[in-house]
Amino acid sequence: MASDGGAVIGLWLLYEDEVEAWAATQTPLHRRWIGEQAFKGERHRVVVLPDAHGGIEAALGGLGKRQGALSLWHAAGIAERLPARRYILRQSFSTDEATQISLGFAYAAYRFERYKRLKPERCASLESPEGADRAYVEAAAESLAMARDWINTPAADFGPAELAAAAKALAQRHSASYAEWVGEDLLRGNFPAIHAVGRASAAAPRLVELRWPARTDAALPKLVLVGKGVCFDSGGLDLKTSSGMALMKKDMGGAAIVLGLANLLIAGRIRADLRVLIPAVENSIGGNAYRPGDVLATRKGLSVEVGNTDAEGRLVLCDALALADAERPDLIIDIATLTGAARVALGPELPALFGSDDQVVADLARAAAAEHDPLWPMPLWSPYDDELGSKIADLNNVSPSGLAGAIFGALFLRRFVTESARWVHLDVYAWNPKDRPGRSVGAEASGLRGVYRYLMARYGSAR
Repeated sequence: MASDGGAVIGLWLLYEDEVEAWAATQTPLHRRWIGEQAFKGERHRVVVLPDAHGGIEAALGGLGKRQGALSLWHAAGIAERLPARRYILRQSFSTDEATQISLGFAYAAYRFERYKRLKPERCASLESPEGADRAYVEAAAESLAMARDWINTPAADFGPAELAAAAKALAQRHSASYAEWVGEDLLRGNFPAIHAVGRASAAAPRLVELRWPARTDAALPKLVLVGKGVCFDSGGLDLKTSSGMALMKKDMGGAAIVLGLANLLIAGRIRADLRVLIPAVENSIGGNAYRPGDVLATRKGLSVEVGNTDAEGRLVLCDALALADAERPDLIIDIATLTGAARVALGPELPALFGSDDQVVADLARAAAAEHDPLWPMPLWSPYDDELGSKIADLNNVSPSGLAGAIFGALFLRRFVTESARWVHLDVYAWNPKDRPGRSVGAEASGLRGVYRYLMARYGSAR
């Protein structure tokens, strides 16, 4: 169909081993055009086929060599290279493939435009392919965009109060219950570690709680999600360097991913009693900032010597985990931009996965890999546990060793989960540090889709 700017254009997605046979079915003009363009189906390569009037009659997108399953990243890289028109697939794909392709187009269409006076040009879009799970694609695209928007927003416009407001808006949208403890309420509610980390900021620290369904159903298994909401991390009195501080608006990435995940789980009507806990703080410096060497109380009753104020994430999480643990839920999952050590070990694309139940860890890693949202299992190596010891408190928040930092962070958190049989910790980066096909530099909701797939398989849907 010739394009006049409003017509839908046919799109073929071809592996390298399909190009020759496909080209043989086309007109001599298009065969010659493909040959002149030297199109061989290379991954993310795009060629448009002209009509007799110089418009676009159809388009081709390369899927590369057949290596593993078709993923949203195949489609996202193609989508950003296509002219900004509406497309429709001219092939049949399986339900999983059609869903991945559709989500890839939606993912590539994301733009963070809050501070741009001149809006970017339109991008390519796709008619929902036959067989695609349209409800999932729409909910997942929305949830991913939510999380990426929050992570991308600078701390001046998205501090603890704004993060709490976003959680409250989500609760209201889904008729979930909402509660929060703010400032001195944290001390009265016995969340002293959260208060200590956030008290030096002009923005009051807080703990946010969302529950869905609003009325607890005793027949449903209890699921708790905990997200690290450090809206900016200066490092505290153990001040970061300027380069180390440059991306610290993203230190609430765990909270953003958890809230996006909650939105997707509720849209999927998960058969679980869902509880979301977000400790929201800014780790600032000031006359009342907590200090290296201080001993902090925690909700669990354990005292913690502060070995480093830049290891603040585990301090705010420990109070939230203790609250979650007291209900003895079926599963607790925390997500946090916790350690640089995880990035040294695995890089920015692979979140580190720790857990107290080997089967849960294995199943979660398998589900995430199938969803093309990988998580990498790491050891909770108990022999290292004694290195978190303190001579004056129950434990220190860091180890004197400069090694195995991601493991020590996970081991610290494990001390605060004693009643629940199953706990999982994701140490994520939540950022794309370089442009890749379909994924520009900026926020990344790492693990959101993979955890969703695992949880829906574990608990099922009420639909």
